[in-house]
Amino acid sequence: MSDSSRDTAQGAGWGAARPGTYRRLMPDHVEQLSWLNPRTLWAARNGVLASWFGDPTGRTRSRWVARRAEAGAPADKVIRRDVPESFSFMVIGDTGEGGDSQYAVVPGFLKAAQGTDFAVLASDVVYPVGSAGDYGDKFFRPYQDYPGPIYAIPGNHDWYEDLGAFMRVFCADTQPPAPEPRPRPLTRAWWRSLLWHRARPADEQRFAAARALRSAPGQRAEQPGPYWAIDAGPVRIVGIDTGLLGTVDAEQGAWLREISRGPRPKILVTGSPLYVDGEHHPCPIEGGGTVDDIVRAPEHHYVAAIGGDIHNYQRYPVTVDGRTIQYVVAGGGGAFTHATHTIPRVSVGGVSEGEFRCYPLRGDSLAFYSRLYGRRLRLRRFFRLTEEEAAAVVAERLGIEPARAPGPDARVTRRTRLVAGLLGTGRRPDRPARFRLPVRKIYTQLFSPSSATYSPPFFKSFLRLDVTADAVRLRCLAATGNLAQELDPPVEDEVVIPLPAARTD
Repeated sequence: MSDSSRDTAQGAGWGAARPGTYRRLMPDHVEQLSWLNPRTLWAARNGVLASWFGDPTGRTRSRWVARRAEAGAPADKVIRRDVPESFSFMVIGDTGEGGDSQYAVVPGFLKAAQGTDFAVLASDVVYPVGSAGDYGDKFFRPYQDYPGPIYAIPGNHDWYEDLGAFMRVFCADTQPPAPEPRPRPLTRAWWRSLLWHRARPADEQRFAAARALRSAPGQRAEQPGPYWAIDAGPVRIVGIDTGLLGTVDAEQGAWLREISRGPRPKILVTGSPLYVDGEHHPCPIEGGGTVDDIVRAPEHHYVAAIGGDIHNYQRYPVTVDGRTIQYVVAGGGGAFTHATHTIPRVSVGGVSEGEFRCYPLRGDSLAFYSRLYGRRLRLRRFFRLTEEEAAAVVAERLGIEPARAPGPDARVTRRTRLVAGLLGTGRRPDRPARFRLPVRKIYTQLFSPSSATYSPPFFKSFLRLDVTADAVRLRCLAATGNLAQELDPPVEDEVVIPLPAARTD
Protein backbone atom coordinates (compact mmCIF):
# COMPACT_ATOMS: atom_id res chain seq x y z
CA MET A 1 0.00 0.00 0.00
CA SER A 2 1.38 3.41 -0.96
CA ASP A 3 2.12 6.17 1.54
CA SER A 4 -0.71 8.55 2.37
CA SER A 5 -0.46 12.25 3.19
CA ARG A 6 -0.41 11.25 6.87
CA ASP A 7 2.76 9.24 6.27
CA THR A 8 4.99 11.40 4.08
CA ALA A 9 5.04 14.62 2.08
CA GLN A 10 5.61 12.48 -1.02
CA GLY A 11 2.46 10.54 -0.16
CA ALA A 12 0.60 13.84 -0.21
CA GLY A 13 1.93 14.53 -3.71
CA TRP A 14 4.54 17.14 -2.84
CA GLY A 15 8.08 17.17 -4.20
CA ALA A 16 9.43 15.87 -7.46
CA ALA A 17 6.88 13.44 -8.83
CA ARG A 18 6.03 11.90 -12.17
CA PRO A 19 2.80 13.28 -13.58
CA GLY A 20 -0.09 10.87 -13.98
CA THR A 21 -1.60 9.60 -17.21
CA TYR A 22 -5.00 11.25 -16.76
CA ARG A 23 -4.46 13.80 -19.54
CA ARG A 24 -4.69 10.99 -22.10
CA LEU A 25 -8.35 10.63 -21.11
CA MET A 26 -9.19 14.29 -21.64
CA PRO A 27 -10.65 15.78 -24.82
CA ASP A 28 -8.31 17.68 -27.12
CA HIS A 29 -9.83 20.99 -26.12
CA VAL A 30 -10.89 21.74 -22.56
CA GLU A 31 -12.76 24.95 -21.86
CA GLN A 32 -11.52 25.97 -18.46
CA LEU A 33 -14.23 26.82 -15.98
CA SER A 34 -13.46 29.84 -13.81
CA TRP A 35 -15.67 31.02 -10.96
CA LEU A 36 -14.03 34.44 -11.30
CA ASN A 37 -15.66 34.86 -14.73
CA PRO A 38 -18.75 37.13 -14.54
CA ARG A 39 -20.44 35.13 -17.32
CA THR A 40 -20.17 31.96 -15.23
CA LEU A 41 -21.55 33.69 -12.16
CA TRP A 42 -24.44 35.18 -14.15
CA ALA A 43 -25.35 31.80 -15.64
CA ALA A 44 -25.40 30.32 -12.12
CA ARG A 45 -27.66 33.04 -10.70
CA ASN A 46 -30.69 30.92 -9.88
CA GLY A 47 -29.53 30.08 -6.38
CA VAL A 48 -29.28 33.76 -5.51
CA LEU A 49 -32.65 34.49 -7.13
CA ALA A 50 -34.27 31.66 -5.16
CA SER A 51 -32.94 33.08 -1.89
CA TRP A 52 -34.22 36.58 -2.79
CA PHE A 53 -37.57 35.87 -4.44
CA GLY A 54 -38.58 32.44 -3.14
CA ASP A 55 -37.41 28.93 -3.97
CA PRO A 56 -39.53 27.09 -6.61
CA THR A 57 -37.48 23.88 -6.35
CA GLY A 58 -40.01 21.91 -4.30
CA ARG A 59 -42.87 22.53 -6.75
CA THR A 60 -40.68 21.74 -9.76
CA ARG A 61 -39.42 18.57 -8.12
CA SER A 62 -42.95 17.49 -7.32
CA ARG A 63 -43.92 17.82 -10.99
CA TRP A 64 -40.87 15.79 -12.05
CA VAL A 65 -41.74 13.07 -9.53
CA ALA A 66 -45.36 12.98 -10.75
CA ARG A 67 -44.13 12.52 -14.34
CA ARG A 68 -41.91 9.62 -13.28
CA ALA A 69 -44.85 7.98 -11.48
CA GLU A 70 -46.96 8.28 -14.63
CA ALA A 71 -44.13 6.60 -16.54
CA GLY A 72 -44.22 3.60 -14.20
CA ALA A 73 -41.56 4.42 -11.60
CA PRO A 74 -42.16 2.46 -8.36
CA ALA A 75 -44.24 4.36 -5.84
CA ASP A 76 -41.75 3.74 -3.04
CA LYS A 77 -38.87 4.93 -5.27
CA VAL A 78 -36.76 1.93 -4.27
CA ILE A 79 -34.19 0.43 -6.64
CA ARG A 80 -33.71 -3.23 -5.76
CA ARG A 81 -30.23 -4.48 -6.59
CA ASP A 82 -29.72 -8.23 -6.74
CA VAL A 83 -26.30 -8.38 -5.10
CA PRO A 84 -24.71 -10.80 -2.60
CA GLU A 85 -24.88 -10.05 1.10
CA SER A 86 -21.24 -8.94 0.77
CA PHE A 87 -20.73 -6.35 -1.96
CA SER A 88 -19.01 -3.02 -2.61
CA PHE A 89 -19.92 0.35 -4.09
CA MET A 90 -18.28 3.71 -4.76
CA VAL A 91 -19.28 7.23 -3.74
CA ILE A 92 -17.85 10.31 -5.44
CA GLY A 93 -19.13 13.86 -5.15
CA ASP A 94 -18.96 17.23 -6.92
CA THR A 95 -17.26 15.91 -10.01
CA GLY A 96 -18.14 17.74 -13.15
CA GLU A 97 -15.85 20.67 -13.90
CA GLY A 98 -14.37 18.84 -16.88
CA GLY A 99 -10.76 19.93 -16.39
CA ASP A 100 -7.57 18.52 -14.92
CA SER A 101 -8.92 18.30 -11.39
CA GLN A 102 -11.77 16.03 -12.51
CA TYR A 103 -9.85 13.80 -14.89
CA ALA A 104 -6.97 13.41 -12.41
CA VAL A 105 -9.36 11.38 -10.25
CA VAL A 106 -10.40 8.94 -12.95
CA PRO A 107 -7.47 6.47 -13.17
CA GLY A 108 -7.31 5.93 -9.41
CA PHE A 109 -11.08 5.77 -9.15
CA LEU A 110 -11.26 3.05 -11.81
CA LYS A 111 -8.48 1.08 -10.12
CA ALA A 112 -10.04 1.31 -6.66
CA ALA A 113 -13.52 0.56 -8.08
CA GLN A 114 -12.59 -2.88 -9.40
CA GLY A 115 -15.09 -5.43 -8.18
CA THR A 116 -17.71 -2.89 -7.11
CA ASP A 117 -21.36 -3.32 -8.08
CA PHE A 118 -22.36 0.30 -8.66
CA ALA A 119 -21.39 3.91 -7.96
CA VAL A 120 -23.24 6.89 -6.51
CA LEU A 121 -22.58 10.52 -7.45
CA ALA A 122 -23.25 12.73 -4.43
CA SER A 123 -24.13 16.24 -5.63
CA ASP A 124 -23.17 18.54 -8.53
CA VAL A 125 -22.74 16.11 -11.40
CA VAL A 126 -22.08 18.89 -13.91
CA TYR A 127 -20.86 22.48 -13.49
CA PRO A 128 -21.64 25.31 -13.88
CA VAL A 129 -25.40 24.92 -14.52
CA GLY A 130 -26.03 21.25 -15.32
CA SER A 131 -26.49 21.78 -19.07
CA ALA A 132 -27.14 18.81 -21.36
CA GLY A 133 -24.32 19.95 -23.64
CA ASP A 134 -21.79 19.57 -20.80
CA TYR A 135 -22.58 15.95 -19.94
CA GLY A 136 -20.37 14.51 -22.69
CA ASP A 137 -17.01 15.73 -21.38
CA LYS A 138 -18.03 16.00 -17.71
CA PHE A 139 -19.85 12.71 -17.13
CA PHE A 140 -20.02 10.23 -20.01
CA ARG A 141 -16.41 10.57 -21.15
CA PRO A 142 -14.58 10.45 -17.81
CA TYR A 143 -16.61 7.49 -16.49
CA GLN A 144 -17.03 5.57 -19.74
CA ASP A 145 -14.82 2.73 -18.47
CA TYR A 146 -16.62 2.22 -15.16
CA PRO A 147 -18.48 -1.03 -15.91
CA GLY A 148 -21.33 -0.73 -13.42
CA PRO A 149 -24.37 1.54 -13.22
CA ILE A 150 -24.00 5.04 -11.78
CA TYR A 151 -26.80 6.56 -9.72
CA ALA A 152 -26.84 10.22 -8.73
CA ILE A 153 -28.44 12.80 -6.54
CA PRO A 154 -28.48 16.36 -7.85
CA GLY A 155 -26.63 19.25 -6.30
CA ASN A 156 -27.53 22.90 -6.49
CA HIS A 157 -25.64 23.33 -9.77
CA ASP A 158 -27.67 20.55 -11.40
CA TRP A 159 -30.76 22.56 -10.48
CA TYR A 160 -29.65 25.76 -12.25
CA GLU A 161 -31.49 24.57 -15.38
CA ASP A 162 -34.44 23.15 -13.44
CA LEU A 163 -32.94 19.63 -13.46
CA GLY A 164 -33.81 18.97 -17.11
CA ALA A 165 -30.50 17.41 -18.21
CA PHE A 166 -30.12 15.45 -14.98
CA MET A 167 -33.55 13.87 -15.46
CA ARG A 168 -32.70 12.94 -19.05
CA VAL A 169 -29.45 11.23 -18.10
CA PHE A 170 -30.41 9.46 -14.88
CA CYS A 171 -34.18 9.07 -15.10
CA ALA A 172 -34.81 8.62 -18.86
CA ASP A 173 -37.14 11.62 -18.84
CA THR A 174 -36.84 13.72 -22.00
CA GLN A 175 -39.61 16.29 -21.57
CA PRO A 176 -39.77 18.90 -18.81
CA PRO A 177 -42.95 19.08 -16.74
CA ALA A 178 -45.50 21.76 -17.50
CA PRO A 179 -44.42 25.19 -16.24
CA GLU A 180 -46.11 26.93 -13.38
CA PRO A 181 -48.87 29.45 -14.19
CA ARG A 182 -47.65 32.91 -15.11
CA PRO A 183 -47.20 34.94 -11.89
CA ARG A 184 -48.92 38.24 -11.23
CA PRO A 185 -46.85 41.26 -12.36
CA LEU A 186 -44.42 42.89 -9.90
CA THR A 187 -44.71 40.10 -7.34
CA ARG A 188 -41.61 38.30 -6.04
CA ALA A 189 -42.45 35.32 -8.23
CA TRP A 190 -42.75 37.64 -11.24
CA TRP A 191 -39.28 39.10 -10.67
CA ARG A 192 -37.86 35.62 -10.22
CA SER A 193 -39.48 34.41 -13.45
CA LEU A 194 -38.19 37.46 -15.31
CA LEU A 195 -34.57 36.91 -14.29
CA TRP A 196 -34.51 33.09 -14.13
CA HIS A 197 -31.82 31.24 -16.11
CA ARG A 198 -33.43 28.67 -18.41
CA ALA A 199 -31.97 25.84 -20.43
CA ARG A 200 -31.03 26.29 -24.06
CA PRO A 201 -32.12 23.66 -26.59
CA ALA A 202 -29.74 20.69 -26.55
CA ASP A 203 -27.72 19.51 -29.54
CA GLU A 204 -29.45 16.13 -29.82
CA GLN A 205 -26.86 14.56 -32.11
CA ARG A 206 -24.04 15.51 -29.77
CA PHE A 207 -26.02 14.34 -26.74
CA ALA A 208 -26.71 10.95 -28.35
CA ALA A 209 -23.03 10.50 -29.17
CA ALA A 210 -22.14 11.27 -25.57
CA ARG A 211 -24.67 8.79 -24.18
CA ALA A 212 -23.19 6.08 -26.42
CA LEU A 213 -20.00 6.22 -24.32
CA ARG A 214 -21.87 4.54 -21.44
CA SER A 215 -24.33 2.32 -23.26
CA ALA A 216 -23.20 -1.19 -22.31
CA PRO A 217 -25.97 -3.26 -20.67
CA GLY A 218 -24.15 -3.39 -17.34
CA GLN A 219 -23.76 0.40 -17.26
CA ARG A 220 -27.40 1.21 -17.71
CA ALA A 221 -29.26 2.63 -14.75
CA GLU A 222 -32.65 4.24 -14.54
CA GLN A 223 -33.60 5.75 -11.21
CA PRO A 224 -37.15 6.67 -10.18
CA GLY A 225 -36.45 10.37 -9.67
CA PRO A 226 -34.07 12.88 -8.14
CA TYR A 227 -34.44 11.15 -4.78
CA TRP A 228 -34.50 7.40 -4.30
CA ALA A 229 -33.43 4.42 -2.20
CA ILE A 230 -31.32 1.40 -3.15
CA ASP A 231 -31.83 -1.93 -1.38
CA ALA A 232 -28.62 -3.91 -1.80
CA GLY A 233 -27.50 -6.81 0.34
CA PRO A 234 -28.09 -6.05 4.02
CA VAL A 235 -28.32 -2.23 3.67
CA ARG A 236 -30.59 0.46 2.28
CA ILE A 237 -28.90 3.49 0.71
CA VAL A 238 -31.17 6.55 0.80
CA GLY A 239 -30.43 9.44 -1.59
CA ILE A 240 -32.13 12.81 -1.04
CA ASP A 241 -32.27 15.92 -3.19
CA THR A 242 -31.62 19.17 -1.29
CA GLY A 243 -32.26 21.41 -4.29
CA LEU A 244 -30.96 24.93 -4.73
CA LEU A 245 -30.81 26.03 -1.10
CA GLY A 246 -29.99 22.89 0.86
CA THR A 247 -33.50 22.11 2.08
CA VAL A 248 -36.07 19.33 1.64
CA ASP A 249 -39.68 19.95 0.55
CA ALA A 250 -42.62 18.52 2.49
CA GLU A 251 -43.42 15.81 -0.08
CA GLN A 252 -39.89 14.47 -0.11
CA GLY A 253 -39.73 14.78 3.68
CA ALA A 254 -42.80 12.56 4.05
CA TRP A 255 -41.22 9.99 1.71
CA LEU A 256 -37.95 10.13 3.68
CA ARG A 257 -39.74 9.43 6.96
CA GLU A 258 -41.59 6.50 5.40
CA ILE A 259 -38.59 4.98 3.63
CA SER A 260 -36.48 5.26 6.79
CA ARG A 261 -38.74 2.96 8.81
CA GLY A 262 -37.79 -0.59 9.57
CA PRO A 263 -34.75 -2.38 10.98
CA ARG A 264 -32.62 -2.54 7.81
CA PRO A 265 -29.37 -0.55 8.38
CA LYS A 266 -29.31 2.63 6.31
CA ILE A 267 -26.79 5.01 4.77
CA LEU A 268 -27.92 8.49 3.78
CA VAL A 269 -26.44 10.23 0.73
CA THR A 270 -27.30 13.92 0.50
CA GLY A 271 -26.30 16.97 -1.50
CA SER A 272 -25.82 19.00 1.71
CA PRO A 273 -23.65 17.50 4.48
CA LEU A 274 -25.11 17.49 7.98
CA TYR A 275 -21.77 18.09 9.72
CA VAL A 276 -19.21 20.21 7.91
CA ASP A 277 -16.39 22.65 8.74
CA GLY A 278 -16.85 22.07 12.44
CA GLU A 279 -20.55 22.97 12.37
CA HIS A 280 -23.87 21.12 12.50
CA HIS A 281 -26.31 21.75 9.63
CA PRO A 282 -29.31 19.46 10.28
CA CYS A 283 -31.10 20.35 6.97
CA PRO A 284 -34.64 21.68 7.52
CA ILE A 285 -37.69 19.95 6.09
CA GLU A 286 -40.55 22.13 4.89
CA GLY A 287 -43.36 21.95 7.42
CA GLY A 288 -41.15 21.06 10.37
CA GLY A 289 -38.36 18.82 11.52
CA THR A 290 -34.96 18.17 9.97
CA VAL A 291 -33.22 15.45 8.01
CA ASP A 292 -30.90 14.86 10.95
CA ASP A 293 -33.88 14.21 13.24
CA ILE A 294 -34.70 11.28 10.96
CA VAL A 295 -31.10 10.08 10.81
CA ARG A 296 -30.72 10.21 14.59
CA ALA A 297 -33.98 8.39 15.40
CA PRO A 298 -32.87 5.00 16.76
CA GLU A 299 -35.77 3.15 15.14
CA HIS A 300 -34.47 4.15 11.68
CA HIS A 301 -31.06 2.46 12.10
CA TYR A 302 -28.90 4.93 10.15
CA VAL A 303 -25.20 4.19 10.48
CA ALA A 304 -23.78 6.92 8.21
CA ALA A 305 -24.74 10.15 6.45
CA ILE A 306 -22.59 11.13 3.45
CA GLY A 307 -22.90 14.58 1.85
CA GLY A 308 -21.36 16.38 -1.09
CA ASP A 309 -21.30 20.13 -1.91
CA ILE A 310 -18.08 20.96 -0.02
CA HIS A 311 -15.07 19.99 -2.12
CA ASN A 312 -12.97 18.01 0.34
CA TYR A 313 -13.26 15.07 2.74
CA GLN A 314 -14.30 15.29 6.38
CA ARG A 315 -15.54 12.74 8.92
CA TYR A 316 -17.31 13.26 12.25
CA PRO A 317 -18.11 10.15 14.37
CA VAL A 318 -21.08 11.42 16.39
CA THR A 319 -22.41 9.39 19.32
CA VAL A 320 -26.21 9.36 19.47
CA ASP A 321 -27.99 7.42 22.22
CA GLY A 322 -25.03 5.12 22.74
CA ARG A 323 -24.39 4.36 19.07
CA THR A 324 -22.06 6.07 16.60
CA ILE A 325 -23.22 7.62 13.32
CA GLN A 326 -20.48 8.49 10.85
CA TYR A 327 -21.15 11.90 9.28
CA VAL A 328 -18.99 12.27 6.17
CA VAL A 329 -18.28 15.03 3.67
CA ALA A 330 -17.38 13.49 0.29
CA GLY A 331 -17.21 16.31 -2.24
CA GLY A 332 -13.64 15.91 -3.45
CA GLY A 333 -14.43 14.18 -6.73
CA GLY A 334 -13.27 16.76 -9.24
CA ALA A 335 -14.21 20.38 -8.58
CA PHE A 336 -11.81 22.96 -7.12
CA THR A 337 -10.55 22.16 -3.63
CA HIS A 338 -12.25 23.85 -0.70
CA ALA A 339 -9.80 24.74 2.05
CA THR A 340 -9.56 22.60 5.16
CA HIS A 341 -7.07 24.85 6.96
CA THR A 342 -9.90 27.29 7.71
CA ILE A 343 -11.70 24.66 9.83
CA PRO A 344 -11.23 25.65 13.48
CA ARG A 345 -10.31 23.17 16.18
CA VAL A 346 -13.23 20.75 16.12
CA SER A 347 -15.61 20.51 19.05
CA VAL A 348 -19.10 19.76 17.75
CA GLY A 349 -21.66 17.05 18.40
CA GLY A 350 -19.39 15.49 21.01
CA VAL A 351 -16.65 15.06 18.39
CA SER A 352 -13.23 16.29 19.47
CA GLU A 353 -10.28 17.29 17.33
CA GLY A 354 -8.64 13.92 17.96
CA GLU A 355 -11.61 12.05 16.46
CA PHE A 356 -12.09 14.37 13.46
CA ARG A 357 -10.53 13.48 10.10
CA CYS A 358 -10.10 15.54 6.96
CA TYR A 359 -8.35 15.43 3.59
CA PRO A 360 -6.38 17.35 2.53
CA LEU A 361 -4.67 17.76 5.88
CA ARG A 362 -4.93 21.33 7.13
CA GLY A 363 -1.21 21.92 6.65
CA ASP A 364 -1.32 20.68 3.05
CA SER A 365 -4.37 22.87 2.42
CA LEU A 366 -2.57 25.95 3.75
CA ALA A 367 0.55 25.20 1.70
CA PHE A 368 -1.62 24.71 -1.41
CA TYR A 369 -3.44 28.01 -0.90
CA SER A 370 -0.24 29.89 -0.10
CA ARG A 371 1.13 28.89 -3.49
CA LEU A 372 -2.13 29.83 -5.17
CA TYR A 373 -2.22 33.30 -3.62
CA GLY A 374 1.45 33.81 -4.28
CA ARG A 375 0.86 33.20 -7.99
CA ARG A 376 -2.32 35.25 -8.23
CA LEU A 377 -1.01 38.24 -6.31
CA ARG A 378 2.54 37.92 -7.68
CA LEU A 379 3.90 37.81 -4.16
CA ARG A 380 5.37 34.31 -4.18
CA ARG A 381 8.27 35.04 -1.85
CA PHE A 382 5.91 36.41 0.79
CA PHE A 383 2.96 34.02 0.55
CA ARG A 384 4.61 30.72 -0.31
CA LEU A 385 4.87 28.33 2.63
CA THR A 386 6.53 24.96 2.46
CA GLU A 387 4.35 22.07 3.46
CA GLU A 388 6.41 21.72 6.65
CA GLU A 389 6.06 25.38 7.57
CA ALA A 390 2.33 25.18 6.95
CA ALA A 391 1.92 22.07 9.11
CA ALA A 392 3.87 23.68 11.94
CA VAL A 393 1.91 26.94 11.99
CA VAL A 394 -1.43 25.10 11.78
CA ALA A 395 -0.42 22.96 14.75
CA GLU A 396 0.51 26.07 16.72
CA ARG A 397 -2.71 27.94 15.97
CA LEU A 398 -4.96 24.97 16.75
CA GLY A 399 -2.92 23.66 19.66
CA ILE A 400 -2.69 20.15 18.18
CA GLU A 401 -0.10 17.62 17.14
CA PRO A 402 0.28 17.72 13.34
CA ALA A 403 -1.11 14.68 11.53
CA ARG A 404 2.20 14.43 9.65
CA ALA A 405 5.12 15.53 11.77
CA PRO A 406 7.06 18.43 10.23
CA GLY A 407 10.80 18.07 9.79
CA PRO A 408 13.35 19.54 12.20
CA ASP A 409 13.90 22.58 9.97
CA ALA A 410 10.25 23.71 10.06
CA ARG A 411 10.09 27.08 11.79
CA VAL A 412 7.16 29.22 12.77
CA THR A 413 8.12 32.83 12.11
CA ARG A 414 6.33 36.16 12.00
CA ARG A 415 5.85 35.74 8.27
CA THR A 416 4.37 32.25 8.50
CA ARG A 417 2.01 33.41 11.26
CA LEU A 418 0.96 36.43 9.21
CA VAL A 419 0.37 34.37 6.05
CA ALA A 420 -1.60 31.79 8.03
CA GLY A 421 -3.79 34.53 9.49
CA LEU A 422 -4.36 36.24 6.15
CA LEU A 423 -5.36 32.93 4.58
CA GLY A 424 -7.91 32.23 7.32
CA THR A 425 -6.24 29.40 9.18
CA GLY A 426 -8.47 28.09 11.96
CA ARG A 427 -7.82 28.68 15.65
CA ARG A 428 -8.64 27.19 19.01
CA PRO A 429 -12.05 28.35 20.29
CA ASP A 430 -10.40 29.85 23.40
CA ARG A 431 -8.03 31.96 21.29
CA PRO A 432 -10.01 34.78 19.68
CA ALA A 433 -8.51 36.36 16.60
CA ARG A 434 -7.02 39.83 16.95
CA PHE A 435 -8.91 40.90 13.85
CA ARG A 436 -11.67 39.19 11.91
CA LEU A 437 -12.20 38.94 8.18
CA PRO A 438 -14.91 36.99 6.31
CA VAL A 439 -12.18 34.68 5.01
CA ARG A 440 -14.37 31.67 4.26
CA LYS A 441 -16.67 33.77 2.09
CA ILE A 442 -13.69 35.33 0.35
CA TYR A 443 -12.26 31.86 -0.37
CA THR A 444 -15.39 30.09 -1.48
CA GLN A 445 -16.99 32.93 -3.43
CA LEU A 446 -14.11 35.00 -4.78
CA PHE A 447 -10.63 33.51 -4.50
CA SER A 448 -11.21 29.78 -4.71
CA PRO A 449 -8.72 28.21 -7.09
CA SER A 450 -11.41 27.20 -9.62
CA SER A 451 -10.28 24.64 -12.17
CA ALA A 452 -7.81 26.79 -14.07
CA THR A 453 -4.84 24.61 -15.02
CA TYR A 454 -2.41 24.25 -12.17
CA SER A 455 0.06 21.61 -11.12
CA PRO A 456 -0.54 18.62 -8.87
CA PRO A 457 -1.15 17.83 -6.10
CA PHE A 458 -4.89 18.36 -6.60
CA PHE A 459 -5.96 16.76 -3.28
CA LYS A 460 -9.03 15.01 -4.72
CA SER A 461 -10.77 12.07 -3.08
CA PHE A 462 -13.50 9.45 -3.40
CA LEU A 463 -14.96 6.67 -1.25
CA ARG A 464 -15.15 2.91 -1.47
CA LEU A 465 -17.62 1.13 0.81
CA ASP A 466 -17.32 -2.63 1.34
CA VAL A 467 -20.47 -4.12 2.87
CA THR A 468 -20.80 -7.42 4.72
CA ALA A 469 -23.58 -8.81 6.88
CA ASP A 470 -21.92 -7.38 9.99
CA ALA A 471 -20.19 -4.16 8.97
CA VAL A 472 -19.41 -1.51 6.37
CA ARG A 473 -15.78 -0.61 5.75
CA LEU A 474 -15.58 2.98 4.49
CA ARG A 475 -12.33 4.16 2.94
CA CYS A 476 -11.38 7.58 1.61
CA LEU A 477 -8.85 7.28 -1.21
CA ALA A 478 -6.81 10.11 -2.67
CA ALA A 479 -6.03 11.35 -6.17
CA THR A 480 -3.29 13.95 -6.58
CA GLY A 481 -2.65 13.94 -10.32
CA ASN A 482 0.73 12.26 -9.77
CA LEU A 483 1.53 8.81 -11.10
CA ALA A 484 2.32 7.19 -7.76
CA GLN A 485 -1.15 7.91 -6.34
CA GLU A 486 -2.74 7.08 -9.69
CA LEU A 487 -1.24 3.56 -9.73
CA ASP A 488 -1.94 2.87 -6.06
CA PRO A 489 -4.50 5.30 -4.58
CA PRO A 490 -3.51 5.87 -0.95
CA VAL A 491 -6.05 5.36 1.83
CA GLU A 492 -6.39 8.68 3.64
CA ASP A 493 -8.99 7.51 6.14
CA GLU A 494 -10.66 4.24 7.03
CA VAL A 495 -13.41 3.28 9.46
CA VAL A 496 -15.33 0.06 10.06
CA ILE A 497 -19.00 0.73 10.83
CA PRO A 498 -20.84 -2.08 12.66
CA LEU A 499 -24.30 -2.94 11.38
CA PRO A 500 -27.25 -3.64 13.67
CA ALA A 501 -28.22 -7.28 14.02
CA ALA A 502 -31.64 -6.89 12.34
CA ARG A 503 -31.09 -6.43 8.63
CA THR A 504 -34.31 -6.93 6.72
CA ASP A 505 -37.60 -5.04 6.69
